[in-house]
Amino acid sequence: MSAWKELTTLTEWQEVFDRSSEKPAVILKHSTTCPVSASALDEYEQYLSGTHNEQVDYYLVKVIESRPVSNQIAEDLGIKHASPQILYFKDKESIWNTSHWSVTNKHMSAVLD
Repeated sequence: MSAWKELTTLTEWQEVFDRSSEKPAVILKHSTTCPVSASALDEYEQYLSGTHNEQVDYYLVKVIESRPVSNQIAEDLGIKHASPQILYFKDKESIWNTSHWSVTNKHMSAVLD
C-alpha cells in the first residue's frame, strides 16, 4: 500500500486544502504519459518508503485524468502548474515547490525532514 492517497475530486482537494491548517500536506502532480514524471513518482515513492516526515499527509494527483483538481490546486496555492511538480503547503499557503528533474528523494529529504 502506498504512503500517499490519490486525489481525484475537487471535494477531496478542498478537504485536504482546509485540513492543511491542522496538518501540512505534500502533493505530487503526476503525468501518466511523461517519462520525467515517472521518474519523479519513483523518487516520491523512494522517499516515502524510507524514513520520512510523518507529520505531513502525502497525496498524488494525476494531471491528465484529474485536470480540474490539478487546475484548482494551482489556483488555490498561486503556483503555476508544472508536471511533474511537488507542492508542500501548510495553513493554505505554499511552503515549497519544485518541478521536473528537481523532484528527487534527496531534495524532498532536505526540505521535509
